Amino acid sequence: MTIDFELARTKMVDNQIRTTDVTSHPVLGAFLSVAREDFVPSDARALAYIDDDIRISDGQDGQATRYLMEPSPLAKLLQLADVKESDVVLEIGCGSGYVSALLSLLADSVVALESDETLAEAAGDKLSKLGYDNVAVVTGPLVDGYKPEAPYDVIFIGGAVEELPHGLFDQLRDGGRLVVVEGHGNASKANLYIRDGGNTSARRGFNTSVKALPGFEKAAEFEF
Repeated sequence: MTIDFELARTKMVDNQIRTTDVTSHPVLGAFLSVAREDFVPSDARALAYIDDDIRISDGQDGQATRYLMEPSPLAKLLQLADVKESDVVLEIGCGSGYVSALLSLLADSVVALESDETLAEAAGDKLSKLGYDNVAVVTGPLVDGYKPEAPYDVIFIGGAVEELPHGLFDQLRDGGRLVVVEGHGNASKANLYIRDGGNTSARRGFNTSVKALPGFEKAAEFEF
């Protein structure tokens, strides 16, 4: 059976994204433009537009299992980030490159950080092949961010974290925003942080549940 991916993409936007209070025209336009099926494993292309996370890596060679975030919370996070056409964005957790492609249509340039070198190489090749030329894929520990290209207007963390390193705030320019999901499972909350001089203020976004991003686990606490 041949799948009409363009129709599936439109239905994803109409049925999964618009219905969850996503009204940003740039965000909706990006989801309509980027072919999600190009950023999932070949055996999962038929499932590219389901309302669920999609596994993109099995976590071999000591790497964590990774997922492509389901459309609704991803769209809400991008809307919360309020990315402008002039913004320089750091994406933490590039994965397969799908979110990098979305961000490339919203921002001036994107630095896409990935800790899994195999994922990073594949994402870089895919983004280049598809013409997303304002994305630079780099490798390194996700928890450290990427200082060489700082400061950023937006830092977008593509998964849930247990503990948010405050050092990431130092990579934001004045007025910059950081969007992240903090917590576990259904108790997780999407939060927006805004840099104002030497201070950072927090604004709660919405409740959600997304897969955890590796490297942001809380340090073990000693009990006496």
